Formats: sequence, C-alpha cells, structure tokens
Amino acid sequence: MATVWAKHALIDTGWHDNVMLDIGADGRILSVSVGAKPCEKQVDILVSAPANTHSHAFQRAMAGLSEARGPHAHDSFWTWRDIMYRFVDVLTPDDVQAIAAFLYMEMLEAGFAAVAEFHYLHHGVGGQAYNNVAEMASRIIGAVNQTGIGLTLLPVLYAQGGCDGRALAGGQMRFGNDIDGYAKLHAQSAKLMTALPDDCVIGASAHSLRAVSSQQLECVTNVAYDAPIHIHIAEQDGEVAEVLAYTGKRPVQWLLDNHAVDARWCLIHATQMTQGETIAVAKSGAVVGLCPITESSLGDGIFPAREYFGAGGAFSIGSDSNIRISLADELRTLAYSQRLQHKERAVLATDQRSVGRVLMDGAARGGAQACGRDSGVIAVGQYADLLALDAHHSDLLGKSGDTILDSFVFCGAQNMVTDVWSAGRHMVRDGQHIHYADIKAAYNNTILSLMERL
Repeated sequence: MATVWAKHALIDTGWHDNVMLDIGADGRILSVSVGAKPCEKQVDILVSAPANTHSHAFQRAMAGLSEARGPHAHDSFWTWRDIMYRFVDVLTPDDVQAIAAFLYMEMLEAGFAAVAEFHYLHHGVGGQAYNNVAEMASRIIGAVNQTGIGLTLLPVLYAQGGCDGRALAGGQMRFGNDIDGYAKLHAQSAKLMTALPDDCVIGASAHSLRAVSSQQLECVTNVAYDAPIHIHIAEQDGEVAEVLAYTGKRPVQWLLDNHAVDARWCLIHATQMTQGETIAVAKSGAVVGLCPITESSLGDGIFPAREYFGAGGAFSIGSDSNIRISLADELRTLAYSQRLQHKERAVLATDQRSVGRVLMDGAARGGAQACGRDSGVIAVGQYADLLALDAHHSDLLGKSGDTILDSFVFCGAQNMVTDVWSAGRHMVRDGQHIHYADIKAAYNNTILSLMERL
C-alpha cells in the first residue's frame, strides 16, 4: 500500500486542503481523508490524471516531416496521408517499440495516466504476415511494460481502400485484415494482454466507415462484447462526401441509424457534424474523442464543442498523430478554437465551473469512459490515476481552486507537472519519468536509423 498527501486536491466532492490518499496493491484508492496530517510522500496540488484516448504510436517519429509544400496546389489531410504511407513502409517491430515507449513516457510526463492505442500497423511491408499475427501488438505491450502507462489496446480492422470496396494498396497493406484475420489478431492480442496489470484492457475498433463494410463493422462490435469500441468518424469533408454518396447518409447519421451507439463507443474527431447529429451523439451516451492539435495540423475543422457540451455530451482528449505531446496544449487548443469560431471568450465555462475546470473534469471522466477504465475522479474504489502540480511554479503562485486548472491549461504545460501515477504506479517523479535515460537513448538511436532509411 502507498500513501500520498496533498496540500490541495480536487476530489469527487470538490477542492479540499490536506488530503490523504491510501492506495492499495491493486492500484485502487482505498481511502480519501480530508484535513489529514502530512505523510512521507507529499505533493502540492493533486488532480485526476486523464487518459489519452487516441494514439497512433508510430506516427510520433513523423513529427516535423510533413510541413513542407507537397506537389499539389493545396495540401490537405489526403496529401499528409500519402506521406504517412511512405513512412510506414520503413518501420520494423523494433522501431515501433522504441517509438511507442518514448511516446508513452512523454504522455506520462505531460500528465496522462493511460492511453488508448488505436493500433492498425499489423503486418510487414507489402502486407507480409509476421509469424506471430500479433507481433506489432506485442511491441505496444512491450512499450507499456517499459513505461508503466495504463493501456486500452484497440486492434483496428482495416479491410478496404474506400466505400467502393477497392483493395488496399501501398502502405495500407500493412494495416489490412479480413474478418477471420481480424478475429485471430484480436484473440492473440487479448492473450498477450494478460501479462499486463489488471487496469489494462482490450477493446476493438474499425478504422472508419470507408475502411470497413457494414458486415465487417458488425464483426468488430461482436468481438468487443462489453468492451470499448472506437472508430474514426466524420473527420474530413471528403470522407463525409464519400460516405454520403455510397450510403445516402452522412457518416454520423448512418452510424446512429445502423448501430446501437451507446456508452461503449468513442467517436474519434466527429468534426463534420450537423446540429442534429451533434445533439444526437451527445444524447447517445457515447464519448467523442477530440484531438485538437492533430485536427488543427491536418486542417480538419472545428468541433462544435459549445453545442455538444451544452447538450450534455461526453468528450475525451487524444494526441492522434502525436506531433506534440501536451495535455495542457490539447485543452488550450480546444478552448481557443471555440473562441475563434464564436468570437467570444470563455466559451466553454459554465456558471459554476471555469474553462480549465470544465476541460480537465471532462477529459478525465470522458477519457475513463472511452478507455473502459475505473478512473476519471479521485474517489474510493477508482484507480489512482493522479497528476501532481507544482504550487511553486511562477504561474501557480497564490492560486487556488479552479484558477489552478485555468493556469495549467492556459499558462503552463508539463513544466508544472511534478508527479504522475498510473493505477498507483508512480512513474513520474520530480517532473521526469523514472526510466527516462534508457527510453530516450533507444528512441534517439531509432530516429537516427530511420532518417538514414527514409
């Protein structure tokens, strides 16, 4: 059992001083005491650490490689995708593990306690199968073992190149499976997951409505049982047009009409929604997985957050292409996008909660739901996913209550983070991951090798 004492903490009943947490060997919070005397492990400010609910780990190594003008007059998501396909063809399993470990270390240092890995890099170059069908999943699991981050593994079914059912080509071939292949991949991945702590779970995902048929999507939902189901949906105008042309409905409306979308579902991006779709998703109980930095980078558009939040919709935060790993920056980008859209300030605040509080509370609770994880709030029985902030940081001096979270989101980043626990595993101490040197050295060697191969 471990014990942590915080001078200030945001727990399930609000902000309190002198808070003591007892954490069991299973990583769950055994007790929460207010007005307690300090113990050996003391922190300044303690809040719930959210999960990062959308990651393509291998893309971390692409950061900075797609910002030059391409051969087309107008670069877009689709031209970026071509670069990604070329990049993926040089990656080995060893590369992927080193990249994922570095990425997950960065996530922990940024304040994320867990990750939902939207895992679609399954095979070798040209779609050549590995002897172990879940070889690449085993490398993600290896990175989790190295870093101690919580994991929701989401093996992705990626079966076709578009709504017309065309075959996969080029870099896509490393992603591809049919229904039988996917079932084997999922079963072997689930078996490998048993080596991880109990807070780590397996869900299922379909890449998008373009990449699976209706029958194949049904397969994914059946494989998932009561586990999380994730899908890219309505990210780009081009995607909406393609789905509309082939189904007669926009992607979000088609999904709602053809599947029992509920609290198990996480709809990634959902950027291009009508007002009716926005309200319907909010009422469904599903979580929308927002990735503000990536959505900005790819020119996706602005998510209708004011309308969605106003309808009671749940959301989570992911880093998707992983070009910048920062919990604070993701939330700040989301907030600023709404200000630019509506030409107002503090768009997402309520009468009771500031913008920072709305975003941190929502990301923690929605992230836990999207990951199928018992966390999202500091309370007895929940996993101890904890984020400690430095009250002596210049931008936190003298701050209290929700103003602390506003300062973290709008003034700071990981330079305010002192400690992070994932299900009670104390992985970040004094602002740095406990295995920082070894993980960074392996990543640096991998990057140098990749740059020579590209």
